[in-house]
Amino acid sequence: MHAMKERENLSTVIAPHLPYLRRYARALTGDQAAGDGYVAQTLEALIADRDAMDHDLDPRVALYRLFSRIWGSAAGAADAAMDGPVTPRSRQFLLLVTVEDFSPEEAALVMEIDAEEAGLLHAAATDDLSTLARARILIIEDEPIIALDIENIVTEMGHAVVGVADTHREAVAAAGETRPDLILADIQLADGSSGVEAVEEIQTTSDVPVIFITAYPERLLTGDRVEPLFLITKPFRPKSVEAAIAQALFHRKTWATRG
Repeated sequence: MHAMKERENLSTVIAPHLPYLRRYARALTGDQAAGDGYVAQTLEALIADRDAMDHDLDPRVALYRLFSRIWGSAAGAADAAMDGPVTPRSRQFLLLVTVEDFSPEEAALVMEIDAEEAGLLHAAATDDLSTLARARILIIEDEPIIALDIENIVTEMGHAVVGVADTHREAVAAAGETRPDLILADIQLADGSSGVEAVEEIQTTSDVPVIFITAYPERLLTGDRVEPLFLITKPFRPKSVEAAIAQALFHRKTWATRG
């Protein structure tokens, strides 16, 4: 009875963090199945041994730390061999701080590194953003001010905005005309149409990666349907968008190299 109660309590503690851990895992690996697989392994480890998670830490930090150990042991060697613009551990640190909103100190706890190494990783990841190959980016956003903010972030990174669309019809037409390297999309558009449906239609004829930027992440992090590889929550910080763009382009490059 006591063991069952412990399992119930642990489930209650980690449940709110699982959708975001899945988001992080997919962004880190660049693959839905691989990311979700590592999350499943994390949960299996917890089922097998409740103490696999460090209960002296904040539960979210402890959960991500356990995931990081499992991902690192299973994928670290293979990922380290990839050629890419950002090294795996610096990418990991950047995602933790800018997308997952951990403090640098918390990210260091997740990765089990000291403050000095954390500072070096953060600096390396930030420096490496400037080495990214320039991309052509389509923005799908119905709020003009937000679209302008995103456009400024994109252009300051050195990328080109090939179009801004605010409806499903405009988005599909713009994608067909411009053939972008990357799409940044909201899920709720000006005419009441869905950015998700627009992206799904675009991806029937193109493998272009997509970063969703939305005030309603819970609509996409349900576990009931295919979830996006990259998801930023509004209100967003420029650094979050920059990190997601870097990660999406990194994986696009490695997919092209493998193909």
